Amino acid sequence: MSESTVIAVVEDDPEIRTLVSGLLGREGFEVLSCAAGADLDRALGRRRIDLVLLDLMLPGEDGLSICRRLRNAPVDVPVLMVTAKGEDIDRILGLELGADDYVTKPFNPRELVARVRAVLRRTREAHSAARDRPREIYRFGGWTLDASARRLTDAEAREVELTGGEYDLLMAFLTHPQRVLNREQLLDWTRGRDAAPYDRTIDVQLSRLRRKLGDSGRSPTLVRTVRGGGYLFSLAVKRN
Repeated sequence: MSESTVIAVVEDDPEIRTLVSGLLGREGFEVLSCAAGADLDRALGRRRIDLVLLDLMLPGEDGLSICRRLRNAPVDVPVLMVTAKGEDIDRILGLELGADDYVTKPFNPRELVARVRAVLRRTREAHSAARDRPREIYRFGGWTLDASARRLTDAEAREVELTGGEYDLLMAFLTHPQRVLNREQLLDWTRGRDAAPYDRTIDVQLSRLRRKLGDSGRSPTLVRTVRGGGYLFSLAVKRN
C-alpha cells in the first residue's frame, strides 16, 4: 500500500487509539485519529478515506449504527470492525450490516495489519476489475447480475443491494455453478488467505445472500448445503 492510503481509526480509548495509529503509521499508512462518530463524519466531509477501523463500543453513537450509516452513504468506504473477545452476536450483526471484516481485542499487531491490508487489497482489486473488465452479465433463475456495475436485479428488474462480501460470495457461486465448493475455497476466494479456517463470515454472508435471493427457507434449493462442509449453487448460469 502506498503512503496515500488513508485509514480512519475510530476508537474512544486514547491509549488504544494512539497505539493503533502509531502501528499503522509505521506501516506507511496515513492515519486519521477519531474518538467518536462525529469526528469520523468531519473527516469524511474533508477528504477521501480508504478504510475505517471502527470500534464497536463507542460513547454516544455505537459502531453498529456508524457502520449502518456508512453502508447507506453514496460513497462506499470499507469497514474493519473491532470487537471485544467473545462478542459473537455483535460481530455477526456488524457483518450483517456490511462490515468487510472484523478483528477481536486483544489483537496481535501483525494480525491487525494483515487484515487491514487484506480488506484494502480486496476492495481495490474489485474496483479495478469493475473498471477494466468488459461488461459481464450473469443470468440465473430470473435474476441478473451486471458484474461490471455490481448490480443485481430480480425478474421484475428491481435492484437488490449487496454488500461487498455478499457480492464476492455470489460471484464465487456464479463462476463455479453446479459444483460443490467447500468453506475453505469460499473463504480463500472472498476473504483471501488471511482468513482463519474457523471464520464464521461465510455463514453470515451466505445466510444474508439466501434471504436476498428468496432462498432462505428450511431447505434452500438455490444454494444447497452439502454434507461434509460444502455448498452447491444449483442453477445453470448464462454469461454474456
